Amino acid sequence: MQPGMALSYDYRIAKWFMITTVVFGIIGMLIGVIIAFQLAFPDLNYLAGEYGIYGRLRPLHTNGVVYGFMLSGIWATWYYVGQRVLKVSMAESKFLMAVGTLHFTLYVIVILLAVVSLFAGVTTSKEYAELEWPIDILVVVVWVLWGISIFGLIGIRREKTLYISLWYYIATFLGVAMLYLFNNMEVPTRLVSGMGSWLHSVSMYAGSNDALVQWWWGHNAVAFVFTVAIIAEIYYFLPKESGQPIYSYKLSLFAFWGLMFIYLWAGGHHLIYSTVPDWMQTMGSIFSVILILPSWGSAVNILLTMKGEWGQLRESPLIKFMVLASTFYMFSTLEGPILSIKSVNALAHFTDWIPGHVHDGTLGWVGFMTMAAILHMVPRVFKREIYSKRLLERQFWIQTTGIVLYFTSMWIAGITQGMMWRATDEFGVLSYSFIDTVIALEPYYWIKAVGGLLYFVGFIMFAYNICKSASSGKRVDREPVSASPMGA
Repeated sequence: MQPGMALSYDYRIAKWFMITTVVFGIIGMLIGVIIAFQLAFPDLNYLAGEYGIYGRLRPLHTNGVVYGFMLSGIWATWYYVGQRVLKVSMAESKFLMAVGTLHFTLYVIVILLAVVSLFAGVTTSKEYAELEWPIDILVVVVWVLWGISIFGLIGIRREKTLYISLWYYIATFLGVAMLYLFNNMEVPTRLVSGMGSWLHSVSMYAGSNDALVQWWWGHNAVAFVFTVAIIAEIYYFLPKESGQPIYSYKLSLFAFWGLMFIYLWAGGHHLIYSTVPDWMQTMGSIFSVILILPSWGSAVNILLTMKGEWGQLRESPLIKFMVLASTFYMFSTLEGPILSIKSVNALAHFTDWIPGHVHDGTLGWVGFMTMAAILHMVPRVFKREIYSKRLLERQFWIQTTGIVLYFTSMWIAGITQGMMWRATDEFGVLSYSFIDTVIALEPYYWIKAVGGLLYFVGFIMFAYNICKSASSGKRVDREPVSASPMGA
């Protein structure tokens, strides 16, 4: 760039990831709605033979939403935010553009391979780590390419200060890299036995050790994908959309280092009352409760950013999405520590309360923030205003209703399950059979399914709004300083 010339950012890669965010979101959430109705109406399991059953579709749903929708959203925002806070354009480096293009291309290939393999039943059967070893290797390559993009862009930056969002993006990269490598150490079965498929593998860990490493990864996949990366987004997009500075930069740093130190050791709460040593279970519970402090530190800092400007909630649907996302983050990060307390866990473990907890975080915190970030980017990336404010308002209320129906029904279902499982008569005999609990939960499964359907309907409205904005929204002559322009 010549001295005195205005900096022009290159959003090509950001655009590609914005598209995959929408596409993978539709696919992942549609499958989620299908399996939700399968729980309420089991005959839906038999529509497509073995390929339509809950057990085959559920990994497709989790991987599609977590590694399709969420990761695409994270990378779309990185290729947008990274350039702007570092004051450098991707176009200034042919090498970084090549890396970014390869990153996107290989990522899409990995997602397609994941869909095919999981649909075919080729899986390690480990939560959030179902992909077999050949795809794992490709995942590592994709992750390394993102790391090159992060540190390459930082290396040629003009802005010397690293804004707090960058700290969170870097932590996401480093945390997932370390955890994924260790948890996915596996050996092809045919290599050690001379039999079976080359695609199949066995973990290098066994028994309780495998469980410990798996939930060290599983819980921290939530930490560094569902949490840390989304905090990176809200620390950039809420101040930019509202025109308000972050309430406290010092508090953001305190929360960052608190999360980094404490979150890593909380995964043991997934293994309470298991065969792992009791002190590990206790440590997981203690660190989970302490985790409230840095989690709420971030959430309170985000909410206080709007201090004195709450009137913007009436005017801006995007502010609504971000503020409610942060509120759901507060709920979720209070509920998780409560569930990790041993006496509560004794009731809740293996019940539907757990997916209720997960989904009030993913649907409310991750979903709302990702959609708000994409919508904020639209006028800046496509140079067109958001197509319809009215549609956004309706989407907000439809999806909020869906989330509330979803998690409240699962709370009630989970507590009902736990109480029925442990209920005994005067002779100490269990009062209910397992099928009795299943029958009792049917109404709640219907409510959950309807809630999920409402959220999916809202996401279709979001996708439609994005498509119309990019294709026929009113032209934006000058980039908006704060509030995103939108049609009626």
